[in-house]
Amino acid sequence: MREDYDVKTANPRPNPQARELKQQITIKIAPTVIQYFKEESARTSIPYQTLINMYLADCVKSKRRLDLSWRPA
Repeated sequence: MREDYDVKTANPRPNPQARELKQQITIKIAPTVIQYFKEESARTSIPYQTLINMYLADCVKSKRRLDLSWRPA
């Protein structure tokens, strides 16, 4: 390994996964929902935030629509 590098001669390339990087947000989620995903996390050894993201990504992929029929008219 070199002691120093000349960045002027580097060959920079765009990150091919840059589109897939996650965006940090703040969201209010019911404690029961968080608890459900934390329990699934313990069962699967997958971090609960990752499980929530995986579930939401699956909803997007399958174009799942919300059933809002329970709401009063």
